[in-house]
Amino acid sequence: MFDEPIPHLNTELADIPSADKLGVEKASLHKPRILLLYGSTRERSFSRLMVEEAARLLEHFGAEARIFNPSGLPLPDDAPVDHPRVQELRELMQWSEGQVWCSPERHGSMSAVFKAQIDWVPLAMGAVRPTQGKTLAVMQVCGGSQSFNVVNQLRVLGRWMRMFTIPNQSSVPKAYMEFDDNGRMKPSPFYDRVVDVMEELVKFTLLLRDRQDYLVDRYSERKESAQELMNRVNQRSI
Repeated sequence: MFDEPIPHLNTELADIPSADKLGVEKASLHKPRILLLYGSTRERSFSRLMVEEAARLLEHFGAEARIFNPSGLPLPDDAPVDHPRVQELRELMQWSEGQVWCSPERHGSMSAVFKAQIDWVPLAMGAVRPTQGKTLAVMQVCGGSQSFNVVNQLRVLGRWMRMFTIPNQSSVPKAYMEFDDNGRMKPSPFYDRVVDVMEELVKFTLLLRDRQDYLVDRYSERKESAQELMNRVNQRSI
């Protein structure tokens, strides 16, 4: 359709996508590793109860699930990065291949407890972005009528952290009515949606985890790296 040249494109660095490049030479054999984060430190935290229910489902679907308890995590920049809770969170971020984020809605937004956890995660740790290429499922609990403010915000946040956010999501209204005295979620269409989300997350994690390096490899970053290498070589020749 267009026969004109593309003069500003470095064709040596521009990858031509193909199905062959999406093949996996050696598939991972371990269970999908899923980290679950929640956004309240209350004794009866409904976002915690939601991720505990989600973790049970994830393990049923063949994943390994770990939940991070935000209690005791200092405010961002209010403690050194070698704080034990900060290190625990960062290690779990690197360990995970997929994540579940669940926050209560507070004043129309995600909670400060939840956001603080993400704000402790740097965009880069050494040469590795700890969240890039990982899958993500988003959920929220509401004290009143159903809202989608938080899941929408979590999707934006996940995109900023360069994660693959799955299409499905869960928003539970009047969460105090959806859990029994033992902290288990009652049977309902809301519970069925959580099942849908966890099943979908495991599927996408299995699909993407061995391909994430290729899928998030970007022309602009390859070009920048090539320019840095050229500058370094030129400096040596001076």
